[in-house]
Amino acid sequence: MELDANQISARRITLYDGPIESMLKDELGTLEATTRLYGQVWTAGTQVVVRWYEAHPPDSEKIPICAVARLSYDQMRKLPESKPGMAILDGSTAAAYVVDAFR
Repeated sequence: MELDANQISARRITLYDGPIESMLKDELGTLEATTRLYGQVWTAGTQVVVRWYEAHPPDSEKIPICAVARLSYDQMRKLPESKPGMAILDGSTAAAYVVDAFR
């Protein structure tokens, strides 16, 4: 999963509080690679939170989705140079997990 469709393959990315457009690099269940995911980013706290609400597969209609971004070993942790309202992360990818509900 490319976290930000506008920063694909970047060594470091900057995410801001607010809407985000992400892109699948691989299939996710019935969603094919290059499907766009639309959601929200929160940067308050030590780790970035990304939740997706909508998927737009290629050549198909948008569908509702409930998914979150996850990485192991605190890799969604903001780098120290991050400022309020934004987060700098090492790398542009994360895993997308479909969930029953946001907690």
